[in-house]
Amino acid sequence: MKAESSGQSDRRIVVGVDGSESSKEALAWAVRQAALTGAVVEAVTAWEFPNTYGYPAPIVEGVDFAKLATETVTDAIAEVSADHDADAIRYRVVEGNAARVLVDASAGADLLVVGSRGHGGFVEALLGSIGQHCVQHAACPVVVIRDSVAASH
Repeated sequence: MKAESSGQSDRRIVVGVDGSESSKEALAWAVRQAALTGAVVEAVTAWEFPNTYGYPAPIVEGVDFAKLATETVTDAIAEVSADHDADAIRYRVVEGNAARVLVDASAGADLLVVGSRGHGGFVEALLGSIGQHCVQHAACPVVVIRDSVAASH
């Protein structure tokens, strides 16, 4: 596992990681795909200060959001690398809106992989707002790993 390095691989698979089970499944899928294609995996985690509308912004002291986001992505990589090679995974932690960060990261990538939390029934066929935004705006093909599909493997 490596933080972002200056040497770029020719082949790159970007995967959004937020610590959820679906994002860990997306990361595992991306690592398997990277092994088949010779790509590196770039696990991307975005963070923002909490927003409130109509109220003053809360004062948050002593919370290092960037550190928490870094722990989230490195913990997910550690969990996935128990079954897969972590040397092919690098990570980035970026301040900003998750959908925008992932779309920006998709520039020059072979694939963008995101998880989607299923809700059962008809709603299960729907994508979340971040996944939907990525599918519509990414600069590369997007693979969406659904919970229900991931759980069956």
